[in-house]
Amino acid sequence: MNDASPPRSPWPALWAMSIGFFMMLLDTTIVSVANPAIKAALDPHTNNLDNVVWVTSAYLLAYAVPLLITGRLGDRFGPRSLYLIGLAIFTLASLGCGLSTTLGMLVGMRAVQGLGAALLSPQTMAVITRTFPAHSRGAAMGLWGATSGVATLVGPLAGGILVDGFGWEAIFFVNLPVGVIAFVLAWILIPRLETHPHRFDLGGVVLSAIALFLIVFGLQEAEKYDWGQIWGPVSVWSLIGSGVVVLALFVWQQSRTRSEPLVPLELFGDRNFSVANLGIVTVGFTVTSMALPLMFYVQLARGLTPTQAALLMVPTAVMAGVLSPPAGHLLDRVDPRALLVPGLLLVAAALVTYAGLMNANAPIWWFLLPAFLMGVGNAGMWGPLATTATRNLPPRQAGAGSGIYNTTRTIGSVLGSAAIAAFMQARLEANLPGSAGEGGFGTGQLPEPVVAGFATAMAQSVLLPAAMITVGVGVVCFLRRPRFHGPADAGTRLPTEAPAEA
Repeated sequence: MNDASPPRSPWPALWAMSIGFFMMLLDTTIVSVANPAIKAALDPHTNNLDNVVWVTSAYLLAYAVPLLITGRLGDRFGPRSLYLIGLAIFTLASLGCGLSTTLGMLVGMRAVQGLGAALLSPQTMAVITRTFPAHSRGAAMGLWGATSGVATLVGPLAGGILVDGFGWEAIFFVNLPVGVIAFVLAWILIPRLETHPHRFDLGGVVLSAIALFLIVFGLQEAEKYDWGQIWGPVSVWSLIGSGVVVLALFVWQQSRTRSEPLVPLELFGDRNFSVANLGIVTVGFTVTSMALPLMFYVQLARGLTPTQAALLMVPTAVMAGVLSPPAGHLLDRVDPRALLVPGLLLVAAALVTYAGLMNANAPIWWFLLPAFLMGVGNAGMWGPLATTATRNLPPRQAGAGSGIYNTTRTIGSVLGSAAIAAFMQARLEANLPGSAGEGGFGTGQLPEPVVAGFATAMAQSVLLPAAMITVGVGVVCFLRRPRFHGPADAGTRLPTEAPAEA
């Protein structure tokens, strides 16, 4: 470090990266409110919901698989370089999504989007870990948590306005100007940090990719094939079982790798890192899976437009945005469980309330109450988990730890997307026998004879994410109160000049 140079504040870089990170996360949920319109435009002839859910699942799957190695790539070549490359890929893929004329083309371009997201996402947490001292990292993660929570929740609102005003394609075209602005700001403000040489475990990459694909594909297609044979001797259960076996093989291979494993298992020796990773799986599952049945209910059972449906989420976005930064500051002084346990419980309570209201007669404005509870709960969820996971990571492992954390979060989201599709279809078959036939749901309110059954199916579906986030409450109870350090903490506040990226 050049002692003659004053410390450089890390906040401008974090604000610059938050723009691209916000856009990336927005696309995780912005599609949920547009799904009925996408289905009507590109897959109008069946009532099967599995096909359109692949618009979300393809993005999440392509995002999850490379995350472990892209975090390491950030350590090796510099988080700034990887962030800019990922942002460029994501923005160009957004153009391809908007120009798609078939569902297959849209799913393919969403997968490319996911690859770009996988390159840029781990770099945000890595930069926080490497540039903010531990005693103030909670405040930085508060902003990161606000970005995560608000983007995830603003997605349906932005999607509704864009779909109603300009068509479903607009949810992707809007990324073009935002992506250009984010790229320019990131180029100017994100510093070049010291790089660390790494060897890359390609065997681990292959095993993790195969395991995740087999499990997710099996879950995604389960209801379509009635949990039976997909082709020849291959069944849904054999795919899922094979995925679990390959996943176990991956863990064994990581423990035996003597150079640099894809997942440094010693990181899990930190109890808070391990528990926070389990917790974020339940959060990713819940947030991804809750949106789909809720949006289908308010649009098809109650006849709301996409914009009207999205406006029901405004209290969630407002409360999460307002409360997340102060929650981050508070986290630097209190036990993380003091925020996480009530936060997750509020989310669970909000989902159960939604399920109770999802019938054919409840006044629509009542849905603002669980939306408010959801926003307050989110403020105590995203930032506290991320801060707790990364507080003790050494700088050399910042990218690896960030990659692992983002991977587990995305695995939760992928599993949530796949599971909710199967669960919704099962509840539709139970409440509306024969609903997988021809004809299509279309858009607008459903015919009166089927509204009650459809609403009941969607209400029952919301109980799945409610159950998962309740599991998360139990998980975070095993966290430990961290030891807090003062300003003399050996954090890595940026010098004015940093070593160039390789």
